Amino acid sequence: MRDPRALSLLILTASVLRLALLAGDAGERVHYVGGTISLLPSKTQGYINTREQEAFLFQTQGLTVQVPYDKINVLEYGQRVSRRYVEAILLSPVFLLSKTKKHYLTVGFTDDQGRQQAMIFEVGKNDVRAMLVVLEAKSGRKVEYQDDDARRGGKGS
Repeated sequence: MRDPRALSLLILTASVLRLALLAGDAGERVHYVGGTISLLPSKTQGYINTREQEAFLFQTQGLTVQVPYDKINVLEYGQRVSRRYVEAILLSPVFLLSKTKKHYLTVGFTDDQGRQQAMIFEVGKNDVRAMLVVLEAKSGRKVEYQDDDARRGGKGS
């Protein structure tokens, strides 16, 4: 029979390694397409982190935007940027001519001064389902789907 202390040490080591890996997981890789956050330039690559209990995080190399879940008032998912947020971003001609299907998540929220803000992210279609479920649960807001294709893609139906 094996030494129980060695088995305990192995289990403890595996648990510590798992925690270290989870702690190092920055979240889902996305591109910030645009929005009303002036500190974030368009096309900024970063990570959406929904693992925090109290706040949604968008993390880039030099900046982290933190939005308390209770301040989120819009969650929208689809394959185009919603018309109501278009004026909040500047679109490049390359973006408009692109023919590939892209998936967008819009997060609308009120800032500390009570002003409406928005962030629009290009997300990977394989990463979005779990993210939408977590955002709905933590914010208490239902995701608005732009069309039936977005609803199928976001819910996995």
